[in-house]
Amino acid sequence: MFKLTRQRRRFLAIALAAMILALYGTMLKAQDTPPPAEETPAEEVAYATTDDLQAVKISIDTSWVLLTGFLVFFMQTGFALLEAGLVRQKGVVNALLENFIDAGLTALIFWAVGFGVAFGVDSGGIIGTSNFFLSDAMTITDGVITYNSIGDANPDLAAYANLSVFTFFFFQFAFAATASTITTGAMAERTDYVGDLIYTGLMAAFTYPIIVHWVWGGGWLGDASFHDFAGSTVVHTVGGVTALVGAWFLGPRANRKFGEFPPAHNLGYATLGTMILWFGWYGFNPGSTLGMTGYSNLIGLVVLNTTLGAGAGALACMFLLYLRTGKWDLTFTLNGSLAGLVGVTAGCAFVMPVSAVIIGAVAGVLVYFAVNFVESLKIDDPVGAFGVHGACGIWGTIAIGIFGEPGLMWGYYAGKGGLLAGGGIESLAAQVIGSLSVVVATAIMAGIMFGVLKAVNRLRVHSAADKMGIDAYEHGVSLWPDVLPMPSITVVDKTPSGAGD
Repeated sequence: MFKLTRQRRRFLAIALAAMILALYGTMLKAQDTPPPAEETPAEEVAYATTDDLQAVKISIDTSWVLLTGFLVFFMQTGFALLEAGLVRQKGVVNALLENFIDAGLTALIFWAVGFGVAFGVDSGGIIGTSNFFLSDAMTITDGVITYNSIGDANPDLAAYANLSVFTFFFFQFAFAATASTITTGAMAERTDYVGDLIYTGLMAAFTYPIIVHWVWGGGWLGDASFHDFAGSTVVHTVGGVTALVGAWFLGPRANRKFGEFPPAHNLGYATLGTMILWFGWYGFNPGSTLGMTGYSNLIGLVVLNTTLGAGAGALACMFLLYLRTGKWDLTFTLNGSLAGLVGVTAGCAFVMPVSAVIIGAVAGVLVYFAVNFVESLKIDDPVGAFGVHGACGIWGTIAIGIFGEPGLMWGYYAGKGGLLAGGGIESLAAQVIGSLSVVVATAIMAGIMFGVLKAVNRLRVHSAADKMGIDAYEHGVSLWPDVLPMPSITVVDKTPSGAGD
């Protein structure tokens, strides 16, 4: 009985306290209510609201593009680990340094030259001619700084007036760094380090930005409604074709037996690198909306298609290898996932999920045959860069002309769609012509670049590196000194001698 009375007393005390607080709060609110303000004209309210909403939109879009740009930049880590895992042990330090310095060098060269070539005011549909050193990024008048949008700097890009030049530059720089990093994988273990710096600088300044301008910067392919949402052509085909040409000019690694792939140095590195790349692709593709506001549903579709393409590519390649070898092959499964990602990158915003699965699966099969085709040509590509990025980049670009959904296509092909979506052969032909044009132009530019480097003996490292390893020769260090000690060579002639000399 005592216990029940005590509970009742507590309940009554709590109820009384709640009533007092409620009454006190109501009195305070009545006392603190300010007198009614003068009415603001309706047109002034509308103007202020529009201005505030626009500021919020810019903030959201800027945050989205920067966040996804950070993810794309993090892909440099994935490329470094993937390449380090697939090359032989005595070339790992060289691979890591090349991947790392590519980002630093590209940042400076793309800022000074490449961004202007890619996104400057158009000249003849071929090249940009302004905004070098980001000179149009801001204006200073009477000490007041105004940050210009990319639309202010280039009227052809007025659709992206929500982004400042600075924000847009960072996102595009991360893409540019990816293109040159693709190339280093195919040329691993035997490239003169100075030569690597030179070709990386040239890619950042000209060979990559020119193609960017054609497609995304107001050039002739963009004007022709050529579709490449996130870079199957612009980034991956350019990187893959450049890699193939570079590997051909270089010649194979020492003691390379074609038909027998050298064993990977560390499949753990390769797996972790691939998983980081897949993660980074969620910045690569969704970030290419270049804004969040108004694109939330499209972003969801892009994310789904990206995921399905990667999964389909991995499974298709894994099962193909099992049928051909009776083994569950990790290396080709990893490359299959990357092939699916590359394949779906161009059309992730233009196709339905079922089509993304088909595109990814075909890419997963294609990468196996492309890698073996390159091998049959006796071109040494240690990481399968052309198979993953070149062949599957071309496939993904053409696939838009086959599977493009009418309601998702833009420009001249808006509402028309691809071949299997009732749009006829028109968009397919446009995609084939665009892709072929980029392949030819890239091959020519890469041929000139690597041909000159080879002529001045700055393409292939000295033949002494074939004996002692490029890590020891170029960098004087071993990744695992307790397992692979440094050679006991104290004096080495560092004069380049050309391929195989």
